Amino acid sequence: MHHLPYGLVELPWWGYCLVTFFTIETMFLGVTLYLHRDQSHGGLILHPALRHLFRFWLWFSSGAVTREWVAVHRSHHAHADQPGDPHSPLLFGLRRVVFEGAELYRAAARDPELLRTYGRGTPDDWIEHRLYSPYAYLGIALFVAAHLVLFGVYGITMIAVHLAAQPFFAGGVINGLGHAVGYRSFEMPSRATNLVPWALLLGGEELHNNHHAFPRSARFAVQRWEIDIGWLWIRLFRALGLARVRWVAPSPHPQGRRRELDAETVRALFTNRMHVLRDYGRQVVLPVCRELARREGQGALPASAPQLLIRHPAVLAEEARRKLRELLEKYEVLRRVVEYRDSLQQLWNENPARALAQLREWCRRAEGSGITALREFAQGLPAYAR
Repeated sequence: MHHLPYGLVELPWWGYCLVTFFTIETMFLGVTLYLHRDQSHGGLILHPALRHLFRFWLWFSSGAVTREWVAVHRSHHAHADQPGDPHSPLLFGLRRVVFEGAELYRAAARDPELLRTYGRGTPDDWIEHRLYSPYAYLGIALFVAAHLVLFGVYGITMIAVHLAAQPFFAGGVINGLGHAVGYRSFEMPSRATNLVPWALLLGGEELHNNHHAFPRSARFAVQRWEIDIGWLWIRLFRALGLARVRWVAPSPHPQGRRRELDAETVRALFTNRMHVLRDYGRQVVLPVCRELARREGQGALPASAPQLLIRHPAVLAEEARRKLRELLEKYEVLRRVVEYRDSLQQLWNENPARALAQLREWCRRAEGSGITALREFAQGLPAYAR
């Protein structure tokens, strides 16, 4: 009886912390590898045994139903930060998404039309119909019971920390802060950000901007100094024959300068268009702004000018858009830089066969624009083709 409050397993204080950390991290690993990269986007194919292991653990430790999670997430991508996004802080407010993200998720998961539209291709077997989907909360009940039996009164705190982790971190931090704070490597209509470059605690989900730029990629780290802990697990599982990678984000490494723009150049620019746009900001927008600030004198150009020019127009607030319009009206060189960028992006909407002639014309005009940074950028475009 003396040991009853401690359960069947008695551990030092750090042992209880370690077990809780392990259960939470395994849950996050299941979310990012199974629900996200495998089921939602298909860039990763897990071995059936590993796939079901994660499916069971997520049902057991969080009550997650694969079809619901996948449908809500795909809906988020289809309407990112636009009407229809089930948990955008732009629509619902940052505070609500951070602290009530689980409620927003459950509300979206109750929509049968959303499940029909975005939940296709998820498990449809006997155990899903007879256990996982109809009895989602049975898993959590068994998880709670197991903790109480094993760890006694200490299990109560362990349960509370575990059950709070997914809705707060995966639902609130990633879906909330991941669309509000952090850095952006790639510009797009979504407000998604990378929270930190070393994504170690949430399975790699912290690299949220990279994921929105390349949704199908099995690897979320894109830049050399970024770390995706989920990708390290994928490499381990792949070495063991338990995972297969279908697609990863392109990682261009331009080398030298080719003299001719050809079909290979067009294919490379289509493949690496997010990188090309990022490089345009770094190699054209920033140098032009620095040169303009030097020529106009200190304080003439607002410090926010480069970011206003680089940011996707869809993510700019009304006040920021007003400041951008004023800049473009005042400085012709900035207006031309934006126009060249927009016309370059239009090429990606063209058939690759037609885009070659238009790309050659774009480069010819850019090289004759009189803007040094723009000329050098145009001359370097063929280097993307290797």
